[in-house]
Amino acid sequence: MSQFKFEYLDIVSSDVEELMHLGHLQDEKKHDIKFNYKKFMIVIRDQNNNLVGALIAYTVYKEIYVDDIWVDPLYRNKGLGRQLLKILEDQFKEQGYHNINLVTSEFQASDFYKKCGFEVEFVRINKKDSQFTKTFFIKYLND
Repeated sequence: MSQFKFEYLDIVSSDVEELMHLGHLQDEKKHDIKFNYKKFMIVIRDQNNNLVGALIAYTVYKEIYVDDIWVDPLYRNKGLGRQLLKILEDQFKEQGYHNINLVTSEFQASDFYKKCGFEVEFVRINKKDSQFTKTFFIKYLND
């Protein structure tokens, strides 16, 4: 292994990301799989155009992954988070995607996602700090 040099980098460089992307495209082409990675977001703004909520997600293959969802504390419990997830679902419902995936920590909003129709797929227990136990959720889209 002395012929290789390993580095930890704080910043992801676009040239490395592009090289990795091209490599993945080659692998997926061998298996006749269409790579369709696309990052996007849905935002909520108030009447003064201030950001009060957002959902960041991405598509890959036939799935959607929620990366992050946030609603300003002043606007919580008004259904805005639920609306963000509904808009996401409606956006992709009849486009050939199979499901929406997300992960949340114990101290976050597991019950909220259940109320929004997400199913617990599995739980990964953090034995060192239970508040970082992860719940993996899935919601299947019906075409």
